[in-house]
Amino acid sequence: MKSLLPDTFTLLLIAAVGLASLLPISGEPAAWFGVATNIAIAGLFFLHGARLSTDVVIAGFLHWRLQIFILATTFVVFPLLGLGLGVLSPWLIPQPLYLGLLFLCVLPSTVQSSIAFTSIAGGNVPAAICAASTSNILGIFLTPALVAMLFSAGGHVGVSFDMVWKIMLQLFLPFVAGQLLQPFIGKWVRARKSLLTPFDRGSILMVVYLAFSDAVTEGVWHRLEAQDLAMLVALDALLLVVVLLITSLGAKLFGFNREDRITAVFCGSKKSLASGVPMAGVIFAGQPIGAIVLPLMLFHQIQLMVCAWLARIYAERKAAAIPDAA
Repeated sequence: MKSLLPDTFTLLLIAAVGLASLLPISGEPAAWFGVATNIAIAGLFFLHGARLSTDVVIAGFLHWRLQIFILATTFVVFPLLGLGLGVLSPWLIPQPLYLGLLFLCVLPSTVQSSIAFTSIAGGNVPAAICAASTSNILGIFLTPALVAMLFSAGGHVGVSFDMVWKIMLQLFLPFVAGQLLQPFIGKWVRARKSLLTPFDRGSILMVVYLAFSDAVTEGVWHRLEAQDLAMLVALDALLLVVVLLITSLGAKLFGFNREDRITAVFCGSKKSLASGVPMAGVIFAGQPIGAIVLPLMLFHQIQLMVCAWLARIYAERKAAAIPDAA
């Protein structure tokens, strides 16, 4: 029952949204806060690069069939499902929320939670580390490309070279710098996870507060009704369940063993809040992005609750030596 309750980070996200709703930041303070937020996000991706062991990446890449399966789920299956949800807009869900759902579908996978749940469930951890990390690296390029393809067709947003460069400057280059320094500082960074986690989460909270401050200033809560939020939660949950079924059944059809099937399920079904919120700030610059990131924030909590329960089931079945249905 405890795993179904919101975690501390989710409660902090809710608090950030509440603070932005009551005390939104705007004007020159918002500009300076935005600069600080960009620096914090660059630091976040630098730490991601510094943590990742090159040896682990090489070991994971050797299992190329599993890596391709996970990447295809993340960047092909998810976007197709997102396009399918388009039939519900605008008569069942407002257009801004649908765009948020579609943006959610083109994002890379999570890193920490994918690896953690794979480990708890008894999956292939090196492959999970490689898959999650590769997804985020490629997502820096693939997410803007998919946004350009899917959003521009509907006239919602265009993706320019300047936008891609900003994403690379803020996310990719710090990651590369961290990876280059990994042989020297990687062990130190990994040994201080408990000290660096607040920095990770704090940078995301800064982005969420800034995004919702802009949204509140634009009147986002006046345009959204309770039934819209309820429908959004239902669609997020439905999306996750469908992808979990696809990854589970698809991994069996591809003949993966139990450990690899677990890895496929947990790495292929997730979407990254850490990458998604900063990307939204760049891709949708100048637009109120509160409604864009809201589906992602809700999906984040739903995936944590469902996957925590699922990982525990896998672990219990492994301990009892009962054949699973992964």
